[in-house]
Amino acid sequence: MKKLYIALASAFALFTTAAQAQVSIDNVSTADQKTEFENDMKTQAVDAEYFSEAAYRAERLAIRKERNTIDFSANLHGSLTAYSKSWQASGDNAITVLANINFLHTYKKNKFSITSTATAKFGYNNMKTDLGAEYGGPRGVWFKNVDEIVLSTAPQWDMVKNWTYGANIKFRTQFAPGYSARGDKQKGAQRVSNFMAPGYLDASLGFTYVLPSEKFPLKVNLSPIAMSATYLSDDNLSNRYGVPEGQNSKYEGGLSVQLNFDKTWGKNGWLRYRTTAYSFYGWITDISSKAKFKPTELEDGTMSQYEHVVPTVRWENTIDIKATKYISTQIYFQLYYNKAEIDKLQVSSMLSVGLTYTFKNK
Repeated sequence: MKKLYIALASAFALFTTAAQAQVSIDNVSTADQKTEFENDMKTQAVDAEYFSEAAYRAERLAIRKERNTIDFSANLHGSLTAYSKSWQASGDNAITVLANINFLHTYKKNKFSITSTATAKFGYNNMKTDLGAEYGGPRGVWFKNVDEIVLSTAPQWDMVKNWTYGANIKFRTQFAPGYSARGDKQKGAQRVSNFMAPGYLDASLGFTYVLPSEKFPLKVNLSPIAMSATYLSDDNLSNRYGVPEGQNSKYEGGLSVQLNFDKTWGKNGWLRYRTTAYSFYGWITDISSKAKFKPTELEDGTMSQYEHVVPTVRWENTIDIKATKYISTQIYFQLYYNKAEIDKLQVSSMLSVGLTYTFKNK
């Protein structure tokens, strides 16, 4: 009987506990409660081997240096000749000053490259000139002997080995007014040139071949599509440089060929030779009639049936000889033929000695 009471008591206790548990679960509240988390993050210094700002900047600088090539040079040449009044042999006082700047920049990334150049030359000399009694008689007269600005850019894309395709754009003009002879300015004579009078713009689309030889760095550009424009901003120079009378510009279409060579010799680059040969054949326009041979009488008495287009040719040569790091001699020689301007070969040459400064990033 005692065991029965114990069993009943145990069953009752177990049932009571389950009931209490059931009641406890049923009374759980389901109301929304705001939960907050503690943001107690610990900071830890990153080791320098993971990131270094100095190393990053050095890496970016190395990439820029690899992609960019800069070549800059500046020259200042001059001469002074003076004689006293008691000097018995012949001679006149003379001053010559010449400055020129050359800048070349090449940027290359993957298959794209762009080469930009800027060249400026400017020189004056002063010599005794007899202007006549009306204009003050003999006295020193400044006269411009060198004046040129040339800007160019050539974006290119790699095509196949040693071949690229792209554009070539070149602009050429001068700084100051020019006159035919010394003393013309003082006498009020008509000037023959001025800033943007003339101004030449050559633009072309074509292909460039680079000779794969460091000993003979030759580039040949062949452009089946080319344009040559001449501008005259000075109305007093109308009907000059092939521009029709009453107009300020002339445009020609055709094709062009250009050769570039730039070579430096010696450990310290004591000798450098640069040459550019350019030819434009304007056959797509009739505006440039002055650049064509008109129909002429043949041997059999008949007239030729078509006009012969005369190409424009410009060949420039520059030789730099360094005596020391800052003293150099420069020889410049140019041949230029443009029938629209004059039916004769134009020749320009210069020999100068003076100070020089050169900078290259490679």
